[in-house]
Amino acid sequence: MKNFFQGFATEGAKEMMKDCCSGLGTDQAKEKMKEYCSGFAAENDKDFEVVKIEKIRNGCTACEDSAEAQIKKQVPYAIISCEGACLRGEVSRQAANHICFSKMPDKTARICLGGAFTKDSGQRNLVRNAAKVYVLEGCNTRCASRMMKGVEEGLHPEVIIVDGLYDFDRKLFGINEVTEQQIKDFSQEAANKIVEKIKLDAN
Repeated sequence: MKNFFQGFATEGAKEMMKDCCSGLGTDQAKEKMKEYCSGFAAENDKDFEVVKIEKIRNGCTACEDSAEAQIKKQVPYAIISCEGACLRGEVSRQAANHICFSKMPDKTARICLGGAFTKDSGQRNLVRNAAKVYVLEGCNTRCASRMMKGVEEGLHPEVIIVDGLYDFDRKLFGINEVTEQQIKDFSQEAANKIVEKIKLDAN
């Protein structure tokens, strides 16, 4: 496929396309496509999953208005967080909220992961326009950064594994296994450390 697409506008590529697509739908054409593309899917399918996301015309007006306002303010840092339902995801989510709404409100934009991942509009534009993107991951599965890299080609965010920033019983999974106060304490501790990192990165 690399050889096929390299120099796509060249005469050689045009001939390959003409040869490949002549009589499209015939068994011969199918065989030629198979020949040109053999190995391509096998090479990549082991590393990637292909996800089809249904497009939608509807949207959240408040979300779009907020994104537009943040872009106009030229807020330098986009903060994306894991939104997992477990303890680690909840701590990451709350830490992101502390950073964006309490500790660094004029420097950070809190990204809606669902909106940015499923719709090419304001939230994704915030990510594109940020001077730097920080992704807070609840754990090492790194869901948030992998999701965003899937829809934003060339994205190279600063990934922070949040569950390494506070002390807790690592056997725990659910938010119901600790108190609400403990979750607040964990997220505040993580947020403080992340803010220090952001400040150091800026110097």
